[in-house]
Amino acid sequence: MIDLESKISSLMPEIRADLERLIRIPSCGFDGFDPKNVRKSAEAVAGMLSSSGLHDTRLVEIPGGHPAVFGHTPGPPGTATVLLYAHHDVQPPGPDEEWDSPPYEPTERDGRLFGRGSSDDKCGVAMHLAALRAFDGKPPVGVKVIVEGEEECTAEHLPWLFEEHAELLRADAVVIADSGVWKRGVPALTASIRGVVATKMEVRVADQSMHSGIYGGPVPDAITALSRMIASLHDDDGNVAVKGLLRRPGDAPVDYDEKEFREEAKLRPGVELLGQGALADRLWFGPSINIVGMDAPSIRDASFQVVPVATAFVTMRIAPGENAHDALQKLEQHLLANAPWGVDVAFAGDERATGHEMPTEGPVFEAAVRSLREAWGVEPVLMGMGGSVPLVPELAKAMPDAIVLLTGPGDELSAAHSVNESVDLKELERSCLAEARFLQILGAG
Repeated sequence: MIDLESKISSLMPEIRADLERLIRIPSCGFDGFDPKNVRKSAEAVAGMLSSSGLHDTRLVEIPGGHPAVFGHTPGPPGTATVLLYAHHDVQPPGPDEEWDSPPYEPTERDGRLFGRGSSDDKCGVAMHLAALRAFDGKPPVGVKVIVEGEEECTAEHLPWLFEEHAELLRADAVVIADSGVWKRGVPALTASIRGVVATKMEVRVADQSMHSGIYGGPVPDAITALSRMIASLHDDDGNVAVKGLLRRPGDAPVDYDEKEFREEAKLRPGVELLGQGALADRLWFGPSINIVGMDAPSIRDASFQVVPVATAFVTMRIAPGENAHDALQKLEQHLLANAPWGVDVAFAGDERATGHEMPTEGPVFEAAVRSLREAWGVEPVLMGMGGSVPLVPELAKAMPDAIVLLTGPGDELSAAHSVNESVDLKELERSCLAEARFLQILGAG
């Protein structure tokens, strides 16, 4: 039997080099960013997978979207097939001046590798590369790999991907490397995820701007009307005020330390936490609403006018089990009911993902728990995740009998989607070892 701990340790310099190469590619798939970089990233991933022994490696072209990468290596006769998932696209970097080192220049500090995509989710690609190379490209089970190119920017094409390539992706188990550990030194399997919906809400009071001295007072401005609608989304304690949304308090098996949580979030000392109940319950099993952007005249472009139109981008995380379509309707109905002064309101809603709960029993799940325990030397935690993975509910529909495992090396300091994103290199190595060990345990039956 292969000594996987020694093998993975010896592989980490080349795995890190590949991760750094991927971080240097600004593979942001949002509108306004060069799509050639996402394709360049996909081509780089395909080359790395192919050099790791994966057969049939190729780009999967997405009509109207960014390419994914697929590869397949059959296992010994009679063994299971495991689908390994990650994504190679990233969030926008944010302001360069807020980074301590350039976002696309991988930089090590205090045992962490910083750079956009280092944690979310190019380290997931690194995990899969390490697991394949640990067996010299001949894993003890069948392995398929799908590395998506649109996870951050859209879920629009996921149904097509699974309908068009159902047989290509079919597997007995799926490892999604897009989550994290409970905390550094303590591994985890993510057993539930929240869903997410969003809407762009336009508020209009007139067809053109007006002189605020001549019309201000009797005529409302769109920003004030929009602000009143946004303020209605929470009660005085910060609980989401939209009626009828699913909440499941009391289900979290572990909880966050409030002091540590505040420090990780880098909150100002006087800022209060929203809502009531255990922090884990609020993060994993209840709704949350954030305003992530607004279109209105900037201060630089402002003049003394009554602003005729303003738009807000409203996002809402929803509890596992909440229907995304119903939740979006409830959100928009609440906003309409709280529109003041007869203003015109228009929505452009988006049902991004339904939440999901994964099975936590059976031999595949037990193999995953064992692999994490052996890689870290401590008992893994079952946790939820406040974020969303649109792939998971699509997988559940397309492959209802497959066991889905959600894990990864991200930790409490990773700052995914924020500036100074990073991955702990020791946690990455342990994650690589755990994935290789999982394949080994499954192969041994």
